[in-house]
Amino acid sequence: MFVLAAVGVLALLIFVHELGHFLAARLQGIYANKFSIGFGPALLRYQGPMTEYALRIIPLGGYVGFPDEDPESDIDPTDPNLLQNRPILDRAIVISAGVIANLVFAYVILVSQVSIVGVMTGYNFEPGVVIPQVVESNSAATAAGLRSGDVVLQADGQVFEASENSVQSLINLIQSSAGKPLRFVVQRDGELIPLTVEPRLEEDGVGHIGVQLAPNGKPLFRRPNSLAEPFRKAAKQFEQLFQQIVDGFTMLVMNFGETAPQLKGPVKIVEFGADIARTDSGSLFFFAAFISINLAFINILPLPALDGGQLAFLLIEGLLGKPLPQKFQAAVMQTGLLVLLTVGVFLIIRDTTQLTWVQQFFPS
Repeated sequence: MFVLAAVGVLALLIFVHELGHFLAARLQGIYANKFSIGFGPALLRYQGPMTEYALRIIPLGGYVGFPDEDPESDIDPTDPNLLQNRPILDRAIVISAGVIANLVFAYVILVSQVSIVGVMTGYNFEPGVVIPQVVESNSAATAAGLRSGDVVLQADGQVFEASENSVQSLINLIQSSAGKPLRFVVQRDGELIPLTVEPRLEEDGVGHIGVQLAPNGKPLFRRPNSLAEPFRKAAKQFEQLFQQIVDGFTMLVMNFGETAPQLKGPVKIVEFGADIARTDSGSLFFFAAFISINLAFINILPLPALDGGQLAFLLIEGLLGKPLPQKFQAAVMQTGLLVLLTVGVFLIIRDTTQLTWVQQFFPS
């Protein structure tokens, strides 16, 4: 059920992205003959007066199709309502609308979270430190047997009380113990499990075990004080999330060799979302907003087969006064799509083999 909730969130964000493209076209009178969520065989299909709507079996993508790209279309190639015959600005609006839709939707989600869940005021702390996610497959935590959802009650004889300082205390212990085995006592499904974890020395000179850490307990909320407060709080959260994502992509570009192995595919995203749904369903709002901004940021990158790549072609067309040859554009887009699909398949296979239940059935 929790996995379905995470898949549902991801499918919703894809729907919003494609809906942005679709509405931007239709509101300008531009033909759009296909609207699909997912890939592969169709589960549901409806043929409208102008557009075929489809829900497909793999809900990890989607697309809006235009008659320009359909060799079987019987529309006159000179029809002014074909996307390819519209001015550059009209086409730019259609191409960028998916990114804009994801950004706007992320803000709406954050406003909804504050309005429905409330404004977070603190934690009702319980003993221990939670591991929301083991973020690295080849980390010290994985080698030791730590899992997402474990609660660290003790480490190296240090007991973590019900306190806001427990997370920082565990971080300090891990960072100062590179190469030193630490005896953990974790709580998992009501059982106490002893584990030995040896932090690894990283380039920053401190120990790491490859996990996220969070306070153990339930967050406390209050109702918004005014109608305006959810919008102010959401704007601040949106800014923080956006900056976090920009910093992450900057680090990826600047230190690609070190950070590339940490890239997550759709399987890991769904797993992370399922963990959130299991432990704190209210945080699904924040998860959805984070992924929505990520989708927007990724799609605006000037890479072939992405929205940013198509916008780059439009920019070149505007500078040259004429479009690049269609064969060249098609070749670049097809090559980019092949690369993206290859990377996507690799991430799906890698992340699937790292799932806990897969490793239990096929231990290394």
